[in-house]
Amino acid sequence: MQEERNTSGGLSNSIENGAVDSVQEVARQVHGELRQLLQQRTEVMRRIGTVKRTIAGLTSLFGDGELGEELQELIEGANRGRKTGFTKTCRAILMEADRALSVREIHDQLRARTPALLAGHQDPVASLTTVLNRLVSYGEAHRVVLGDGKRGWQWAAEPGDQSSDLKSDLH
Repeated sequence: MQEERNTSGGLSNSIENGAVDSVQEVARQVHGELRQLLQQRTEVMRRIGTVKRTIAGLTSLFGDGELGEELQELIEGANRGRKTGFTKTCRAILMEADRALSVREIHDQLRARTPALLAGHQDPVASLTTVLNRLVSYGEAHRVVLGDGKRGWQWAAEPGDQSSDLKSDLH
């Protein structure tokens, strides 16, 4: 009788170990798939950023009229009902800078260029930080550590370059 209990207990433990192994294998597979999907999303967002930069360049060269109605709707569709230009101006400031800039420097330049863009923001520095971090996630900008130890942002010369949290002695 004691033997039967050990045998059935061993079988039960064996089944439990097999179930745990199966769960761990499924978790590994799902984790791998999630990592792959997140990487694909990052690559797609970077590609979208590149395409939008191309369209912005064409627009600045030839004007909005050359885009066509459908493309304008596609590009501007996400911006309906909110002020446009905030992200675009941040991009321009970063592109024109010859060095990495702090959020305060970007804020000051934005305020000097178009103060109305900051008027609707309760916390403009927080809004700027959000936009700048989004540009980093799109691969359009790099997050850097400035000479004074503060965070800064710099335009990515090569779209999709994955450098981030770089040291910058340019400040």
